[in-house]
Amino acid sequence: MKTWEKMSLPQEVENLLNEKDNIIVPSSREQLLELSLGEKYQKTFQVAYNVKGKGPVVEANVVRCKNGISVNYKDMYMRRRDPNSMVIGDHKPTDKRIYKDEFGVDFEGVREETFEWLKEQDLIVMPFLAGGSKMGYEALMIGPRNAAFFATALSDLQAFIPAEEIRDGFTPRAIVYVAPPFRHTHFDGKQVVVHNRLDNLHEVFAYNLYPGPSAKKGVYSVLLDIGEREGWVTLHASTVKVITPYENVLTIMHEGASGGGKSEMAEQMHKDAEGRVRLATNMVTGDSSYVNISAKCELRPVTDDMAMCHPSIQNDSKKLVVIDGEEGWFLRVNHITEYGTDPYYEKMCIHPKTPLVFLNMNATPDSTCLIWEHTIDEELGKPCPNPRIIMPRAFVPNVEDGPAEVDIRSFGVRAPLCTKEEPTYGIMGMFHILPPALAWIWRLVAPRGHANPSILDSDGGMKSEGVGSYWPFATGRRVDQANLLLEQILATPDTRYILIPNQHIGAYEVGFMSQWIARDYLARRGSVQFREEQLIESRCPLLGYSLENLRVDGTHVPKVLLRTELQPEIGIEGYDKGATILGDFFKEELKKYLSPDLNPLGREIIECCLNDGTIEDYRNLISIKF
Repeated sequence: MKTWEKMSLPQEVENLLNEKDNIIVPSSREQLLELSLGEKYQKTFQVAYNVKGKGPVVEANVVRCKNGISVNYKDMYMRRRDPNSMVIGDHKPTDKRIYKDEFGVDFEGVREETFEWLKEQDLIVMPFLAGGSKMGYEALMIGPRNAAFFATALSDLQAFIPAEEIRDGFTPRAIVYVAPPFRHTHFDGKQVVVHNRLDNLHEVFAYNLYPGPSAKKGVYSVLLDIGEREGWVTLHASTVKVITPYENVLTIMHEGASGGGKSEMAEQMHKDAEGRVRLATNMVTGDSSYVNISAKCELRPVTDDMAMCHPSIQNDSKKLVVIDGEEGWFLRVNHITEYGTDPYYEKMCIHPKTPLVFLNMNATPDSTCLIWEHTIDEELGKPCPNPRIIMPRAFVPNVEDGPAEVDIRSFGVRAPLCTKEEPTYGIMGMFHILPPALAWIWRLVAPRGHANPSILDSDGGMKSEGVGSYWPFATGRRVDQANLLLEQILATPDTRYILIPNQHIGAYEVGFMSQWIARDYLARRGSVQFREEQLIESRCPLLGYSLENLRVDGTHVPKVLLRTELQPEIGIEGYDKGATILGDFFKEELKKYLSPDLNPLGREIIECCLNDGTIEDYRNLISIKF
């Protein structure tokens, strides 16, 4: 019996596989790594295709290193995710781009062409669990054998099922089809991922080889689609359990758009060569502030990017409960620019337990791939801002398995420099306490923010990532996701909400220090609630409450980093201009949700914002637990 004959597959997939003899169903990760290099012991491999009208086109080069395989794309455009890559091929309800509207024809014709192209290829057929080994859904990847590195990446991101472990009756809820040349023959060289939602099957057609929009976010789309049908959400969030030197335990979940600091929330604070923690640098005066933190907290990561909130794991704690939706983490390391920047990740990557998959990093055969040596974007003459490692979560020290109750949900925003001469929305203090109603609308607007390194964005400036910050990966309607998030907030009243900027606080550059300080400060407080006299209503109501003062391990954080209107470089005038920019942006984005299908309470919250409501108004809509 052929391996796939144990599966329950759609008829057209059975036809595709039964017509071929040259199919590999991988039996191990080691086999996938060897296939990624063409054949055993080969040190370099070109992933290339004959493209009609163009001849041979090299998509990527794969190099065998001592610590894994390094993949580099020939086309600079392919080195990060195009936010416009998703297209919907079916006719179910959606707010996303529809294939027929975009290309003038139904998707079915190209779908059939894809199957015909696959029939001509040597294939890999790889079973996996979409959503991880504990709660994942059976799924399948079908693609050309010479793109085995893509299968290897997917096998690490999700739960790969070796051929010998496939159960009788295996029935995929999702199938990922990989056909790289179609981006040249059909889509003018662009990254395109077509989602075709059938009644019992979610098809993902990946017409590119960068795993970001397909192997990573394409699977995320599958989970969101299943959750939308069943009434639950997979949040775009990292989660970490923080244990202080005094054995206080706090679990914080950090949501936000790409670049919003999710992976960084599970990192230790960075220190300089002298062991100091640089808190902030004033970009006008050049002065830097430092803090002395004598004992660090222990960090136990739970999720990195996809936090499943399945109904079966919720309990009576009145807190949100999450579990990791991945088996591997797609870590961006653009901030690691030299040896010693981050010994935690450097050690894991230089001496991994088994070979890793590296993307967009310089490497030569038989060398050690070093995560601070990033591929140069030749057209720009700069290092690629999106170097990645796929890190199996099992390799991460102290990783937490199983569900976790979330004490605090934070939301991260990349904030630009703000001064009175050039006011921007970068008026957020080190962190803010949000009433739940405000927390909800921050998740609807989900600002993508300043200088996002993960995606292609030539315009810059403030944009909305969309509901939950996972909207780029959702296939349905934004109002349905907005309702699910509101119902989730109402059902978990003992989880609290904060807002954290990164990169800048007013005129100060902070990188990700703001969230590390906030994390450690809140963990050291333990379960102690804020007294209202410890908080000040922010001058901009959208920012909820600011802290009156903040002390970490005996060191006071300057008040100008808590309330940016106190910075002489900004002042009241600059702050108010920034607040107007922020408020106008929120009003414009929130109008998109005023659908007849919106939860009535959600409508009240949005109208509160449109009418310049106060913090008290938001509190009256949903009570806050300080």
